[in-house]
Amino acid sequence: MTSPYDVLVGITSNRTAPEPAGERCEMCAESIADEHQHVVNVAGRQLMCVCRGCYLLFTDSAAELRYRAVPDRYLVFPNFALDRRAWEALQIPVGVAFFFTNSALGRTVAFYPGPAGACESELDLDAWTAISGDDPRVALLADDVEALLVRVPEGGEFADPQSYLVPIDACYEFVGRLRMLWRGFDGGQEARHFIDSFFAQVAARSREVTR
Repeated sequence: MTSPYDVLVGITSNRTAPEPAGERCEMCAESIADEHQHVVNVAGRQLMCVCRGCYLLFTDSAAELRYRAVPDRYLVFPNFALDRRAWEALQIPVGVAFFFTNSALGRTVAFYPGPAGACESELDLDAWTAISGDDPRVALLADDVEALLVRVPEGGEFADPQSYLVPIDACYEFVGRLRMLWRGFDGGQEARHFIDSFFAQVAARSREVTR
């Protein structure tokens, strides 16, 4: 005779173990690892976490798609046209910013980090047009998914800004983590250490591209 205990044991032994909780693809709901890829919702200006399969659907840069896959390349532009004088003309209040072309708006936009996260700059389009016209490497940036990340070195009054081409998700990750560390008016020592570390990693990953 089967006891209630035997029935309970049979039910629990045949039950499939639940999947561990974690992040899921925002397109197909498949489980994804902590290190995953992203696509940009062009119209909504949003990053979406996706699995490899969904990512590959949007890698054709020539296609007119609502979503675009974020590439994974890092380039450094030595002697870029954005020097100290040009930087001051852009009137960005901090020493770090990123620029990218928003295809939905049909223009370049600029953001810089702050205690509230990414702040959009009132970009001087005339100043940016002069910069982009003076350096053909600007044309390497893929619309919506790659950015020109710029840092003005501290303590060097005449040192030109450092300029990198990076994936757009790296910029938003940088700004998000910096926001969590930000203290006081200027960010504080911990935030400055993070900025140094982040740009050291970007430099280590970047391939040099000259004019």
